[in-house]
Amino acid sequence: MAVTEKNILTRLYFVVACLFLFAGAVLFKLVNIQMVQGEKYKALAMQRTEKMFTIAPNRGNLYSDDGSLLATSVSRYTIRFDAVTVSDADFKKYIVPLSDALSGMLGKSSSHYQQLLRKAKVNKNRYALIARNLDYSEYMAVKDFPLFNKGPYKGGLIIEQKTVREHPLGKIAERSVGYERVDENGYYTRVGLEGAFGEYLRGVEGKRLKQKIANGQWKPIGWDNIVEPKDGYDVISTININIQDIAHHALLAQLEKYKADHGCVIVMETETGEVKAISNLGRTEGGKYYERLNYAIGESHEPGSTFKLMSLIAALEDKVIDTSTVIDTEKGSWRIYDHRVKDSKYGGYGKISLAKAFEVSSNTAFAKMIHTNYKDDPEKYVDRLWRMGLHKKLGLPIKGEGAPLIRYPGDKGWSGLSLAQMAYGYEVSMTPLQILAFYNAVANDGEMVKPRLIKEVKEWNTTIERFEKDVIDPAICSKETIAQVRKLLSDVVAKKHGTGHRLYSPNFSMAGKTGTAQKNYASKDPDKLRYISTFAGYFPVDDPKYSCIVVIHEPDKSVGYYGADVSGPVFKSIAQKVYATSPLIDEIDMQDMKYEKGENAFQQYYAEAQKKYSKVPNVKGMSGMDAISILENLGLQVEVRGNGKVKEQSISQGTDIKKVRKIILQLS
Repeated sequence: MAVTEKNILTRLYFVVACLFLFAGAVLFKLVNIQMVQGEKYKALAMQRTEKMFTIAPNRGNLYSDDGSLLATSVSRYTIRFDAVTVSDADFKKYIVPLSDALSGMLGKSSSHYQQLLRKAKVNKNRYALIARNLDYSEYMAVKDFPLFNKGPYKGGLIIEQKTVREHPLGKIAERSVGYERVDENGYYTRVGLEGAFGEYLRGVEGKRLKQKIANGQWKPIGWDNIVEPKDGYDVISTININIQDIAHHALLAQLEKYKADHGCVIVMETETGEVKAISNLGRTEGGKYYERLNYAIGESHEPGSTFKLMSLIAALEDKVIDTSTVIDTEKGSWRIYDHRVKDSKYGGYGKISLAKAFEVSSNTAFAKMIHTNYKDDPEKYVDRLWRMGLHKKLGLPIKGEGAPLIRYPGDKGWSGLSLAQMAYGYEVSMTPLQILAFYNAVANDGEMVKPRLIKEVKEWNTTIERFEKDVIDPAICSKETIAQVRKLLSDVVAKKHGTGHRLYSPNFSMAGKTGTAQKNYASKDPDKLRYISTFAGYFPVDDPKYSCIVVIHEPDKSVGYYGADVSGPVFKSIAQKVYATSPLIDEIDMQDMKYEKGENAFQQYYAEAQKKYSKVPNVKGMSGMDAISILENLGLQVEVRGNGKVKEQSISQGTDIKKVRKIILQLS
């Protein structure tokens, strides 16, 4: 019996000892948590109930060159109600006037809002939705409504703000304006102007503390942000709303007429390189057109006959030919190895000068010219093209610029046919904007400028950064060559047999080159053969103000596919409307002067004479006496030949007056 009692006591002591040890361990853990790890767990608890959220800043506005909005950020507000924070007395007192106010603004009945608010109160809902997508004025009005004017703690008002991007022009230039998006991993997708200049537009994020409530929802704490967001800067682009609208609708009409797959238009200011319009339209399955991709910048393709300008300049600069060199077009078909080069005119053009070959766009003439003169030294031809920078990207800030292709002898794909093919725009590849930059250089007396899409970055009225003209190459070739090719580009449109003669207008002058390139020409199935129709050029001829390129892919062959028929009319429509809406600087309008006599004529002459010119004006069509007076007042020595009105002037309009001493006027 004694042994049994002893065993029981031993076991009892053991249990008591274990309990003491357990109690000690619990006490130690409590002390450790309280004294040592207390702050850690407190922070963790706070993190689970309170959290810092980022507040997206308002993106800066994107403007056209005249201050019209292309893209702007608009704040939208969501209104919610915290029924728990509102006292029963206040709720009972203000529910009807609050519901009446909400009804007056949002349109639903007062009873609807009374029922919504009462349900939230009964269910102790701390996040009841009242309204979404309110604008700023509506948001400010809601803050003054009965009960809500007591604020978040007594009135239960919860405000959530978000920023949305709106485009006042709608679908016009949508792809060129573009966007900037960031995913949950922080990766950006950048398109168009919005993407290219996001560093200026996006601003700096703010911080806002929120508290976790029921159903995993987060409620803002207090009225103020912890860190206020800093809005982005405004960006002034080079886009001109008027020219953009003209270009968009001219392109759209032609795409619809020819049922084409897609196309683009670019209009650029000659001297500065400012892009005034850029439109990209692609066809949907339903036959409608929208800004699908940025073809103008991103799509590199074979340019066809528009590349003949590059080949011509290369040959003239290397002095292997001149514009009077006669070439036999071989009845419109010339065989080289196992390949035939053909002209669009059956039977060819016979023996013609190089100038005529450019005017009628003879493939055989250009293929023979380049192959014959460079076959023993093909590097010489390609070196010339490379020196003109045709193998390089323009280095635009917009993402996705297509890469040009100008093969070098020995490169993969080079063959005995390459010289002949390259001569008229095959086996080479360029984007529309790269082609236009070259044509613009010809219009700009040989100076190649980088196409520019942004003028200025501003914060309110303060200029943060200004972007100036960027010269890529001060002279792509000699002045002599520029003068020759500019005459030929003018003849393409003005001459009766030029490929662009149907574009000629006596009311305004244009110069340019047509291009019709085949797509899928490797296929032996004629049904798969498609075309790219192009017109590139500038206007006016004497003192170019704008350059322009129109590229239309895969027009319906049954309707037409030549560049002069498909793309040329778009170019002409743009030039005509820009002429009508944008009078050129230093251009003296003689339309009314012809018919006015006596005092009216004198008043107009006097007005013209008071103008301050930095460049030689156009005095063609003026009476000799008036022209002499204006020019001599500019400090020029004037020599007159003949009588009557001015027919020709020896110094072209737009020439810097400081460089001119004497001018000869031919009267008739």
